Amino acid sequence: MAEAADIQGASPAPVRRRWLRRTIVLLAGTPVLAALIYSPAPKAEAAQASPVDVQLTSLAPAAPVKSDTLTIQGTVVNNGSETINDAHVGLRVGPLLADRSSIDEAADRTGFRAGIDPGEIDPAHAVKIASLPSKVRQEFTLTVPVNKLELDKDGVYQLGVSLSGVTESRPSEQVLGIKRTFLPWQPEAAAKRSQLAYAWPLISTTRVTAETGSDELQTPVFLDDSLADELRAGGRLEQMVTLGKELPITWVIDPDLLYTVDAMTKGYRVRTPGGKPVQGKNKAVAEQWLSALEAAVQGKKVVALPYADPDLASLAHHGKDVSGSLGQLRPATDKAKQAVETVLHVTASTDFSWPVDGAIDPSIVNVATSAGAHNVLTRSDSLVESGALGYTPSAARPIGAGTTAVVADAELSTAFEGDMLNAGNATLAVQRFLAHSLALNLQKTDEQRSFVVAPQRTPTVSQVQTMAQAVRGLQAGRWTHTGDLETVAAAKPDPRATTQVPGAGQYPEALRKQELPVSAFEKIRTTQSTLDRFKVILAAPDRVEIPFGNTTNREMSTSWRGRPEEAQVYRDQVQAYLIGLTEKVKVIPKSDATLSGHSATIPVSVQNSLVQDVHDLVLRVKSANPTRLMFGDSGEAEQQVTVQGDHTQTVKFTANATASGPVEVTAQLYTKDGVPYGKERRFTVEATEITPTVMLVIAGGVLLLVLAGIKMYASRKRVAARAAAEESTQASDESPDTGPQSTDGSGTSETVDR
Repeated sequence: MAEAADIQGASPAPVRRRWLRRTIVLLAGTPVLAALIYSPAPKAEAAQASPVDVQLTSLAPAAPVKSDTLTIQGTVVNNGSETINDAHVGLRVGPLLADRSSIDEAADRTGFRAGIDPGEIDPAHAVKIASLPSKVRQEFTLTVPVNKLELDKDGVYQLGVSLSGVTESRPSEQVLGIKRTFLPWQPEAAAKRSQLAYAWPLISTTRVTAETGSDELQTPVFLDDSLADELRAGGRLEQMVTLGKELPITWVIDPDLLYTVDAMTKGYRVRTPGGKPVQGKNKAVAEQWLSALEAAVQGKKVVALPYADPDLASLAHHGKDVSGSLGQLRPATDKAKQAVETVLHVTASTDFSWPVDGAIDPSIVNVATSAGAHNVLTRSDSLVESGALGYTPSAARPIGAGTTAVVADAELSTAFEGDMLNAGNATLAVQRFLAHSLALNLQKTDEQRSFVVAPQRTPTVSQVQTMAQAVRGLQAGRWTHTGDLETVAAAKPDPRATTQVPGAGQYPEALRKQELPVSAFEKIRTTQSTLDRFKVILAAPDRVEIPFGNTTNREMSTSWRGRPEEAQVYRDQVQAYLIGLTEKVKVIPKSDATLSGHSATIPVSVQNSLVQDVHDLVLRVKSANPTRLMFGDSGEAEQQVTVQGDHTQTVKFTANATASGPVEVTAQLYTKDGVPYGKERRFTVEATEITPTVMLVIAGGVLLLVLAGIKMYASRKRVAARAAAEESTQASDESPDTGPQSTDGSGTSETVDR
């Protein structure tokens, strides 16, 4: 027990001191100290946890009025080894906490301390538990009319829910466990109410790759299909929309999320381990979420962050010196406004930038405003007040050069970063949030002030639900009234508030370790340079410029924080895919050729495997030995090349041989600006010199061949004629007599004439 620390661990005290302690017990009216006097424990036990764990799972209403009944539900668990008997759960109210630091001190205390923790209210409202065995969990519900709490002045009261009882080793009743929370008490609307703007972030991680389909819509390819889990009923983003619709909040949206979900509604593909993308199956889920969001934002203020939510601190600390990096911010801002108007049909403000956790230094401010934003959403644990004011000033702080730092309250903004799946944690977080908001309004100042809550970028489902519960607790408007980021940023600043931007040395080291390295921005620059060389040859450059431009923004996204390996893989894949596209336009490898004669044509083919035409290319061939092989009047020649999509174009070059021998020829594509494109191809031409003497010899040889052929032909013809005559004579001699013969011996002539 913590309260025993002052009297444990020593040898028996003198009689006078013992009586003094007993007197204190009687005056305090607390049986716990009496029990400790009679049962002193070793000093080491002072640091041990209470034997009973008390958890508060709900408290309603969170900010009651006089006519309400306060209902507190919770559990008690006996973590000790002994059974607790004759136990009861009681409520302790008070004291009124003086300021915000008192709230934090009370929240950090554990264990029961007599004289500090108040006594129980009327025991009639306690919940009795006859026996609580070891390791047993018991639920309870305390129900107390608010008018029985004896609340007086407006302010924040400490509530304690304790379990008291006896054990075999401690026969006197004592407090064995306690849980503290807070009760904001402002039953009537305050004469002066603070304005409060709650930023409601719709941001997710990067899901879309640079790869697109060859169809007209350029169907995008996703890294995976996990976004659907956030969009469907009960998912993180679905809860953000469903709960945010009913709350007085300012929507803070990453436009890349809108385009990603919109792409899902039109059809998308998803990468698979095998490498071949498959059709996405969550089109209906995306349609339903986008429709719900469009309805939810109507009539609300919408702030659009630069496209893909770039990591401003990483850009400021590592990217600004890498050429081209800062140039991505202006297009990212321009795309943001267009995305919200196109997808949600509302007008968004693009005048806000939001560094991670609101941490700033001069370089971050310069980068944050380089794209035209005049408001930097920071946090009070970065732009820290000196404390001389005695109160928290309004959020808006002019920090020079027309820039306003909109300072979110750190206590309120970080209230729901813990494990809100635990109902006890969630209940305490809500009550502490409401307590701080009331304490802010009760600070002694006549100034009308405005405050901002900027929570974590991607709250979990349980965190979203807890945030919504807290905002609902303020909707009665008894000490705050609703504001929005634009209104708060434009409010009159407190002239005495701190406006000094912290130096670079004050930037949190933990955040610095998560930043994108210089190598990341160098890789992005390399990809951009490759893209610039590629798009100049394309008939429809938008088909690569738009998706790769969006991907460049995604490579700088804040969502990569804490995931350096995944970020590097993403950048590598983007570059590899782009190089693969550029290599679809190439000079086809050519085999060696032989050139016979003074001149001939050499064909070189250019292949275009893209779906679109390429133009403004120059194909240049160059002889390694112009004294032996020339193209035109020099050692090289070039021709303009245009190749239709999925076609091959063959270009012919006239070559002149001046001497015999092999010559290496290089074929290389160039852009219209003279920049080499793709790989050069080398092949060898075997050149042969042909002289007049050689030509005469060849001609004489040909003539001899012709004459020999004629002679052979004539000889064969005579032989054939002779053979035919001999065959005719032989046939005549062998013929028999067939009739009478003439007397004058001319029978033959008579036979022919007939």
